[in-house]
Amino acid sequence: MVLIDWIASFGAWAWIIAGLVLLALELVVPGGVLVWMGIAGIITGLAAMVQPLSWPLQWGLFGVLSVVAIITWLRFSGSRPQITDRPHLNRRAETLVGREAVLVEPIAGGFGRVPLNDTVWRVAGPDLDAGTRVRVIGATGAVLSVEPVVQGERPVGTGGAS
Repeated sequence: MVLIDWIASFGAWAWIIAGLVLLALELVVPGGVLVWMGIAGIITGLAAMVQPLSWPLQWGLFGVLSVVAIITWLRFSGSRPQITDRPHLNRRAETLVGREAVLVEPIAGGFGRVPLNDTVWRVAGPDLDAGTRVRVIGATGAVLSVEPVVQGERPVGTGGAS
């Protein structure tokens, strides 16, 4: 109780100091949550300076402000599109969509194998014999979805050049 009485003796300044400590902790422990709790602490302190509030009301205001700020931040940050100069980083399979290759292992039971770049990829598609030319039409994890290439069809993305 001595500690609580000591903190209470500072009044509204206790909230402002706690808010600043939370903001400083955000620099050490990044994650985005402590910054909003620090701002809520500072606002609670300013509100307690303007209008004297009881301790339970101050804690309630701090809790409500913290929860509202964190939920608002999570919704806003989750809905923003991620703009990057490397959109396929850690999604190597997606870079292969549109590429053509020859099956080295027949597709039987829905799965086979095809070499692309420096890797032999597992592929999913209709049952096809080894040696069939296929086009990658999608990717689910590390499994490429393929379809057979029809003879005489122009390759995708080459502008008609063979």
